[in-house]
Amino acid sequence: MSRYRGQIILLLDVCLIFAFNFLLFLPALLRGDIRLLNLLLHIGLLTVCVLVFQLAFRTYNTLWRYAESREYFVLLLGMSLGFLLYSAVNFLLDTNLIWITQALTGTSLALLAMLVMRFVYRTYRKRTTGRTAEGRSYVAIIGAGTVGVSLLGELVNNPNGRYIPYCLIDDAVDKMGKRVLGVAVLGPIDNLLELLQNTPVTEIILAIPNLPAPRRTEILRLCAATNCRLHILEDPVSQLRREKTSLAANVREVQIEDLLGRQSVHLDNRRIADFIRGKTVLVTGGGGSIGSELCRQVAGYGPKRLVILDIAENTTYELQNDLVHLYGADFPLSVEIASVRDRKKVDKIFEKYQPQLVFHAAAHKHVPLMENCPEEAIKNNVFGTYNTASAAQKYGAEKFVLISTDKAVNPTNIMGTTKFLCEQVLQGLRTGNRTEFAAVRFGNVLGSNGSVIPLFKKQIAYGGPVTITDKRIIRYFMTIPEAVQLVLEAGSFARSGEVYVLDMGEPVHILDLAEKLIRLSGYTPYVDIQIEEIGLRPGEKLYEELLTSSADLRRTENEKIFVEEKPAIEESDLKDWLEKLAAVVERGSRRQIFQVLHELVPTFRDPEDVNREAIRAVREGQAAQLEDLALTRNV
Repeated sequence: MSRYRGQIILLLDVCLIFAFNFLLFLPALLRGDIRLLNLLLHIGLLTVCVLVFQLAFRTYNTLWRYAESREYFVLLLGMSLGFLLYSAVNFLLDTNLIWITQALTGTSLALLAMLVMRFVYRTYRKRTTGRTAEGRSYVAIIGAGTVGVSLLGELVNNPNGRYIPYCLIDDAVDKMGKRVLGVAVLGPIDNLLELLQNTPVTEIILAIPNLPAPRRTEILRLCAATNCRLHILEDPVSQLRREKTSLAANVREVQIEDLLGRQSVHLDNRRIADFIRGKTVLVTGGGGSIGSELCRQVAGYGPKRLVILDIAENTTYELQNDLVHLYGADFPLSVEIASVRDRKKVDKIFEKYQPQLVFHAAAHKHVPLMENCPEEAIKNNVFGTYNTASAAQKYGAEKFVLISTDKAVNPTNIMGTTKFLCEQVLQGLRTGNRTEFAAVRFGNVLGSNGSVIPLFKKQIAYGGPVTITDKRIIRYFMTIPEAVQLVLEAGSFARSGEVYVLDMGEPVHILDLAEKLIRLSGYTPYVDIQIEEIGLRPGEKLYEELLTSSADLRRTENEKIFVEEKPAIEESDLKDWLEKLAAVVERGSRRQIFQVLHELVPTFRDPEDVNREAIRAVREGQAAQLEDLALTRNV
């Protein structure tokens, strides 16, 4: 029937026009004052005149269950213009004015009936579809501005959607207490907890684009305290760029990075574009979290060719499909499934493509796993870096950028120690060739494979418990796009021997992350979802060191990026300790592996010693603060 909806409504309108006008003229017809044929001709003329304008205005293409004031106004305008046309024809034909006056009454009554019919249908559809839809949730929309009201209109007009709008919340005093599309506007936003108390609201959508970062963070924290599931409406500009047809399609779940409390780091895109455009770029570990984002961003800057090298075929295949979808089948893309541990294969790839820029992201990175498999960490991280960097040197790459980690600073685990040695490999290869070697060092990356956030989300989906190793743990975080932008801009700065680090802002307590994620998922920590402390993992620090605290660092052109100069290493010394590593890995004695690593990396320390010192320092700092407070009170 939906295929013929317009024809059915047209037929009903014709019937209403005929019925009301016929009934009005019926007494005159019964008295014999008019003839039936004349009456039918006049009603027919009136109907044709009305339909001419209704069809011209495409009234019968309207979905009346979604109709608003504009659709009703167009219907009224069509009826009015139709009646005026009918009246003009009657004046030209010099008919009796009784026809026009009676037709005005009949047309008005028919119009009223048509409006009532449409309104009743619209109300009926809303109520019936609302009753039959399952799994719908009451939602509060924060923001009663243009974007928030537009989103509200979409939700109100979509009775089959997942949301039932309950209220708008805004700080504007002139809007509080008013109603928009039948939905109340409450406020202010700072009273969010009180406003939503004892209401059926289970979900919140923040619909205020371009909020200053501090206010946005403040509002999101208020939302997290409500235990409602929290969502964010992406910027309408992003909506247009992604070619999504509705605002509701751009509502996404809030991510923990939205609560970091600082603005995202945005770097010099023009400089990066000049650095990459028209060059052959090789990304090792391209199927991983950092590597895949590197490939996506590099592809957007117009390289001559992008070469992806990875041993993981599934994630690399997915990335290949994504890039082809985004940039078309003609995009210059090559994929090589290979391991950086295979020196001959790496050489062949470099010989084939002659890359000018190399981003080396291939590595084993999971701290506890590498504690149990130190020989694999050495093979993949240290010798994989040496193989790739040597090939870059041999085939004349312009720049080689290593993805390093904060765990390479005074390492307490195998992963961090091998990453420190990766940086040392670059110092041993940097002299006597035109390839510039540099490393980029950053902290924990939110949302990367194996990181804490995906683990917490999975545990919450299972119903808990959420496990943390220690409630005192503090970490510095950045997002994957931030990390990749840092890598790209640092690559454009890079000169041989430099290590680049990012100002990562304030540290974050892992316990706070866990509690916020539980609240953002609509649950109450320690009530709906438990948080359990399971103890530090092998090689794990309580407190990561602030990368930018070293006196050896200097600022670059970008105030968020720092650079550390590292001394060169004689290539003969590099080969000596690589041979020593290779020999101990070949023998396979893990005790000897740890012994050699301690020899090569003097700052490699036992994590228990480091954690004891950190705890002692924290306690002494707290005691000093209490002493200062006591002195202040005495004064």
